[in-house]
Amino acid sequence: MTMHKAPSELGEIRARAVDFGMDREEIPRFWFAGKPVPTHVANALHLIFPMGERFFVRSVRHYMDQVDDPALREQIKGFFGQEGRHAHEHERAFVMLEAQGYEIRPFLALYKKVAYDWIERHSPPALRLAATAALEHYTAIMAEGALEHDTLAPVHPKMRALLQWHAAEEIEHKAVAFDVLQKVRPGYALRIAGMAVATLTLIGFWVVGATMLIRQEKGLSQLEVLRQLRQMGQKEPIVRRVFLRGLREYLRPDFHPWQRDNLAVARRTLDAMREAAA
Repeated sequence: MTMHKAPSELGEIRARAVDFGMDREEIPRFWFAGKPVPTHVANALHLIFPMGERFFVRSVRHYMDQVDDPALREQIKGFFGQEGRHAHEHERAFVMLEAQGYEIRPFLALYKKVAYDWIERHSPPALRLAATAALEHYTAIMAEGALEHDTLAPVHPKMRALLQWHAAEEIEHKAVAFDVLQKVRPGYALRIAGMAVATLTLIGFWVVGATMLIRQEKGLSQLEVLRQLRQMGQKEPIVRRVFLRGLREYLRPDFHPWQRDNLAVARRTLDAMREAAA
């Protein structure tokens, strides 16, 4: 397999100190374009990200002692730090959702039981790492779309800042889990098995989480839900832009995350956020 390297501009992967005040600031109930459906499609990610990020860390940490490349070991440490902060900040949105009257704990309990108490526990470490690498590919594609296609323009400023920060750091560390996988378990069949698990679980829990939230909106008709979903599909075609592209790229035998160098958009975003906060 052809070896690929991160852009020389990447440098150190580091966790940034942030505080978006998600559990203190007044965030509108419908913070995405003033509409319930796109808001809850995004809120579902708030619910699945924290446990997911910690799963990523566990999956990579399992193989830490088999990584003898000093540069990759440093990237892994930065990956751990960034993912830990992402989990913490998204978890603070739980307070916001509950203050707005949403019942989220049953979904979180089900998600934990199925995804982590059962699937993770009964999956071999190599498959968990392969699924992590594939999920990191999906999140990097979503991150690029959010930053390059102005997807977050209609989002409340506080929430937009959180999502922009998360997206930029996802791009920075998008290849870490993949590089560990290639180092310790480089087989193509395993990589594709991980993609299958990643695709099914991400779509499944995302749909269930969003549906759970949407169903709690009294007076929201199925017709209106379908209308808003159709509008979302026209503006942000998630299936085509994220899942179909993700599969198409990942199935290439010579795939590597940094074949698509989108570091510049991440760094521009972080620089703009730093200047705005100064």
